[in-house]
Parts: sequence; C-alpha cells; structure tokens
Amino acid sequence: MAAIITDQLRILNAKNFVAGVQSSTNSYYAFIGLPNATDYQTDWDTNPPSPRDNLNESNDYWDTMLAMKKIGTSDVSQVVRKNTWSSGVTYDMWRNDISIDKQSLPSGVADIYDANYYVMNSDYRVYICLFNNANPENNFQGGPSLDEPTFTDLEPRAAGSSGDGYIWKYLYTIKPSQAIKFDSTEYIPVPSDWYDVSSDNVSVRQNASTSGQLKIVTVRNRGVGLGTANVTYTRVPIVGDGTGAEATVVVNNDSKIESVTVSSGGSGYTFGTLDIEAGGLPAGTTSPVFNVIIPPNGGHGYDVYRELGAFNVLTYARFENDTNNPDYITGNQFSRVGLVENPESYNSSTILNLDKVSTVTALKLTGVGYSSATFTADSYVTQTVGVGSTAIGRVVSYDATTGVLKLWQDKTTAGFNSDGSLNANPIYGFKANRFTSDIGSNGSFNIIGGSVTLGIETNFTGISTVINNRTYYLGQSFTSGVAQPEVNKYSGNTIYVDNRPSVTRSSSQKEDVKIILQF
Repeated sequence: MAAIITDQLRILNAKNFVAGVQSSTNSYYAFIGLPNATDYQTDWDTNPPSPRDNLNESNDYWDTMLAMKKIGTSDVSQVVRKNTWSSGVTYDMWRNDISIDKQSLPSGVADIYDANYYVMNSDYRVYICLFNNANPENNFQGGPSLDEPTFTDLEPRAAGSSGDGYIWKYLYTIKPSQAIKFDSTEYIPVPSDWYDVSSDNVSVRQNASTSGQLKIVTVRNRGVGLGTANVTYTRVPIVGDGTGAEATVVVNNDSKIESVTVSSGGSGYTFGTLDIEAGGLPAGTTSPVFNVIIPPNGGHGYDVYRELGAFNVLTYARFENDTNNPDYITGNQFSRVGLVENPESYNSSTILNLDKVSTVTALKLTGVGYSSATFTADSYVTQTVGVGSTAIGRVVSYDATTGVLKLWQDKTTAGFNSDGSLNANPIYGFKANRFTSDIGSNGSFNIIGGSVTLGIETNFTGISTVINNRTYYLGQSFTSGVAQPEVNKYSGNTIYVDNRPSVTRSSSQKEDVKIILQF
C-alpha cells in the first residue's frame, strides 16, 4: 500500500518541539564534552567520526560531559534554508502543484520546499517570489532577477525599474536579536510570534485576507489570432471553484496573449482558469492556455511556517564564564556538543532547572605549593580511598588560585579502553571508585598526579572562598572538600550529538552553540 509522511507533519513536529522547549514543565540543555577526543581516534580533529546511537554510547556521552547550558524560551526557533538575494540569479516561483511530475523551474526539484522561491535581502527582509517572468519564450524557466526587493508594502509588486518581470511578496523582517541567535551560514529564523495579535507581522497576516485570494496567472500558451491586436481586455473572469476573481489581459501586436494581471483576487479558489470569451476576448484559431497559481491556505503571508516549510529548528546556547558561576572549563578542550531533554538534579528525581551546570567532579585541594601546582590536562590522578581501593580520574582543569581541581571518570579510568574493550593490564582493576573525603581504612586524602602532592581540604564546605580579602565563587557546592556534578548523570534523554574538531577554552572565551534539528 502506497503512503507518504507529508511535509506538514514535519512542520507540525517542529512546532511541537519548540512548544515543548518553551513549556515550563520541561528543561532542555545544550552540552559540551569529550576533552580527550584523540584517545578515541588519533585523527579526530581532521576527521571526526559519526556519533553512534545506542545506550552504551549514551553513557559515554555522559561520562565525558563537561558542562551544560539551559535552553531558554527565547533560545529556540523554527528556521528555514537561507537564500540570500543576488543579482543575476534566476529564482523559482511559488507554485501549488510542485511534484515529481511537475518540477519547479529552473531548479528542477520535486518539492516546493526544496526550491529557491524565497529570499532574504541585505536588510534581513524576507520575500517570496510569486512570479519569475516564466513564459513560453524562456521555456517557463523564468529569467534573472535584477532588482533587489527592499519594499515593505503589503501587496505584491515589482522590486525596481529594470523590467525583469519579477513579482515579490514581502513577508517579514528578521529582528537584530533574532539574527544574533538564529542566523547561521545555512539557515534564517522564522518569527515565533506570527500568530500573536501584538506581533510586528500582524499586518502581513491580516492582509493575506480570504483563503484562495489569487495573485498570479501565468501564460502557458499565448494562443493565435486572438481578438484585436494591441488591445487590453479588463474584467476577464477567472472561473473555477471560487468566486469574484478577475484579470486584465493584454493582447499584443501579433494577436497573442502578452500578459495577464490579476485585478481582483476573489476568494475560495483551489483551481481555476480564465474565461476569455466571457471577458469579451474571442477564442482565436488557437486557444491560449493559462495556469492560475493557487496561494497557500489563508493566502500569502497567512501561515509563514507552512509557506516557507519551517520543519527545521535551531537551538541556541552561549557558553560563557562569569565570576559568580564559573561552571565552564578553561585550559582544556571539548570535541562534542549535544542536547539533553529533562535531566534531573543531582541526587534527586526533580527535573534540573539551573541555568549553568557543571557535570564534573571537583576537589578543593590544599597543601604546600598548591598555588603554584600544575596538573596536565587529561592526565590521570589517583586517591587511595581504602585498602586495595583506588579512585582514578582524569584532569579537566586546575585553578591554582582557588585550589579547585576538576576531573572526570569514565570506562578508561576503570580498566577499559575507550572503545569499550577490556584493558589487558588494568593498573587499578575494573572498579570505578569515587573520589571522597570519607576514606576507609588506610585511605588517604592525598591526590597523586600533579606537580606536587596535595590533599583534599576536608574542612571546606560551601560554594565560595575568601583569599586575600577577595571572594571567589567556585560554581559548585562543596561538602568536606568534594563537589559532585550538579546533574544526575545518565538521566533524561540525549536527543542530539555532534562530534566536532577540538576547541580549546580560555577564561575569556565565549562559544555560541547553534544546533539544527531537521524534522
């Protein structure tokens, strides 16, 4: 049985996803992770591997995760492909009948949403092309666009005086705040408030008017021997399943149809053609053929998501340290970004709601030389937590001012290789012991692996420390010198993962992470 999933379901899924992110009952987070990418693949930075979608890999994403940033209600938007207007390009025009049998021209695609039928100009205004000068002489391919559309008129019109034949319909202007977050090399945002009565775009939507209001009729065959040469016929009725539409028809010097202009759009049309004889124009020896272009439901500009095919979603997150909440790593790399839905707060079943989240373990260290100590990024550090029990982790970063060491633990710290295979000679066995200030018999607070041996500052509890009369915020809450991740690892749903060439972070650095979800 033949069946399809329509584009409209894709658009609906995108809308529902945006609504889900904006719902107060959900929490979505962007994350960065994997500081040791070359351990997984030596040429990772030049040839990042495709992520794998299975539960084992999902656990690995959590183990090597470094930090998360909450996606706010204003940090998500439906987006569409970016088509920047350029002089000399022949654009497709809107048509309601694009299919494998009636491909869009000149692009030759079989889906209207794959066609280049809309543009963004140099002022971030978006227009849809209603007519590209398609006619029998250019084999209905259209012609080059020479005039950049810049107007904000509500009714469609030509953009300039070149006579290129193009008719454009203004839709909306991308706001600067939208452009900063959602403009990318390949996508542009669609307004999130299109249906709001207080929106800047309400006039465009209201102007769409009655469903089935016609704007464009193309000439497929000019006919022969029509009426009187060089005569303009007005009020030629457009017949079909709608009412009230009329056109102005110009007959040229050769007694052929020169042009058709819709003078009254009518309403209720899903198909139609011109009744030239009822308009006073004799049929001639060869009857002309017209193509009445049917607008989308509600008219052009009524539903911009459907009209432009907004089945893509962009999420935005900025990873930027601040003095009050320095959750993000410095001095190390990340090679993976992704999205997590509804993770839980640490040691809780409550959905996480923090703005910035550290996903690593942190130790507050003290001892002679702590302010000049060094720990090599991604190197191993250990703590003897009891007889025959050693905790082993890998260095994320070390702040010599505050003595805070951040580290992570994954299968490579518990006797396994990065590919999941057993290490033939595990130094400390296959058990993942955690770093702790609650040591057992013959355990030690000392952390081995840095340039000097330092110990956990077991008498420190809190989220800030005062050094030389200055308060330093640590980002995580410490108990007896140990801070756990601020999230329950392995909770929620990892819904997107992207492996990237490594990026090294510094304290003054900002990363704008823009993730495109294609439905």
